[in-house]
Amino acid sequence: MKFLKAVINETLRLYPVVPFNLRTSKNATTWPNKKPGGKSLFIPANTRTPYAVFMMHRRKDLWGPDALEFDPDRFLDERLHKYLTPNPFIFLPFNAGPRICLGQQFAYHEASFFLVRLLQNFSAISLASDAQPLDSRPPPDWAEDKEGRKGREKIRPRTHLTMYVQGGLWVTMQEAKLGEDGI
Repeated sequence: MKFLKAVINETLRLYPVVPFNLRTSKNATTWPNKKPGGKSLFIPANTRTPYAVFMMHRRKDLWGPDALEFDPDRFLDERLHKYLTPNPFIFLPFNAGPRICLGQQFAYHEASFFLVRLLQNFSAISLASDAQPLDSRPPPDWAEDKEGRKGREKIRPRTHLTMYVQGGLWVTMQEAKLGEDGI
């Protein structure tokens, strides 16, 4: 089940359910400068600091040169120890530290159970672009993006409090054939 969790983590890395968040400082504090020897940043008490989980999860300086690629193996191979282990605050789909989501493990169990049951019943799942509403498709100018993910997107992600697919995610599923053992 390690690979299943790696797939869920990689999906949450590229498409976090809560793509933007904010913190409010309770007390005045300082943040260290990213550059060695640089001046610290003073944060007054009661300061709201927004941060983009969506953007952090795609940063090449945090996740490596292949940060924009969907690769679940990054949570299983040496990249795990190179990037995530020394800095666990770069993976924030459930936040981190003392403010980590209380429902994190429940969400992992629920997603795992759902995916296992789905894959037991369907042998193939593919995007049904012919059924997709026109407004849910990426705009034509996204195809010009050769560096980022926009040029490869086949859906149009949207966000309010949580991330979703504009117009819904239209898929075609092929029902799995039952074997003699009933599985």
